[in-house]
Amino acid sequence: MDLSYTPEEEEFRARLREWLGKVLPALPPKPSPDDWPGRRAYDLGWQRMLYDAGYADVHWDGSPSVRLIFLEETEKAGAPYVGANFVGLLHAGPTIAAEGTPEQRARWLPPVLRGEEVWCQGFSEPDAGSDLAALRTRAWRDGDHYVVRGSKIWTSHAEVADWCELLVRTDPEAPKHRGITWLAMPMDAPGVTVRPLRTLAGSAEFAEVFLDEVRVPVANRVGAENDGWRVTMVTLSFERGTAFVGEVVACRRVLGELAREARGNGRWDDPVLRRRLGRLNAEFRALWRLTQWNVSEAEASGGVPGVGGSVFKLRYSHARQELYDAAADVLGDGALDLDRPWVLDRLSSLSYTIAAGTSQIQHNIVAERVLGLPKGR
Repeated sequence: MDLSYTPEEEEFRARLREWLGKVLPALPPKPSPDDWPGRRAYDLGWQRMLYDAGYADVHWDGSPSVRLIFLEETEKAGAPYVGANFVGLLHAGPTIAAEGTPEQRARWLPPVLRGEEVWCQGFSEPDAGSDLAALRTRAWRDGDHYVVRGSKIWTSHAEVADWCELLVRTDPEAPKHRGITWLAMPMDAPGVTVRPLRTLAGSAEFAEVFLDEVRVPVANRVGAENDGWRVTMVTLSFERGTAFVGEVVACRRVLGELAREARGNGRWDDPVLRRRLGRLNAEFRALWRLTQWNVSEAEASGGVPGVGGSVFKLRYSHARQELYDAAADVLGDGALDLDRPWVLDRLSSLSYTIAAGTSQIQHNIVAERVLGLPKGR
């Protein structure tokens, strides 16, 4: 399988790198992590700059290799992360591009690309645990609308979102994977209540969302009624396959910074720490090659990442936690100081074996869909 880049793709890389070098020094300071309206405005402003420069649509119209180059170069240059645009650009947007009607693509994709609308993800539920298909939020038809009742939890960016990619159960009598529907719900609809959740790191990028007979137009359904689980697998393939690409690059950069810090504070003299950092270096180099393999596979299969994304997500989640555990060893007593670099990242890394599908779920996917082992009863 060819993991190299074409001359055209390398030309795209050079052009993007030159543009980033010009615009990044002129960016305003980032707002406080707790200022979500400010963060929304900042993230949308950056997205508008990408749009005006012709780079906004690489997540959907560019080849998987071009997306990989874009994410790699923007992270290396220290460009703003997608932030509040995460769900729209990397989850809902690619799903609508792959599964939506022409009218849906025309309605929802341009505002995301122009930095005008923010999406949140309404998948997880309080009583479902890691079993996403065990959702209980109900929706029933009433003329040209679905009426939705239930609640969601860990809803990313709900407090500043305009739209929600929402999973609902439309046929409670069907097997649990067959009675689900994927809806685009306006967050300003009557009956939607958002309650922010504060994380261990002190941020509030998640929320509980309560839905009290919210009316969602049937025209906002992506895919067929009761076919939402298949559509959701498309969403999750993007989430696990390409959404973390920039973070792999970031982890490789952090690893280099840790080595420099260890040399400066004397921790480099510890052979155990040196071996640990060396092993992590090999780990992230392998993850980067796996990312390239997944992208190459996606190009061969029409642009949607395959089950290799679960292999990547499973190993990356643990490698990230190991990286920031190593950072604590490098910092020593400073690992308890929230103002030191990497300390808050260590706290947030604890969520990675849960977010986007727990490690246990990823093990099952790899066992059943990659290794061909029988499903558990």
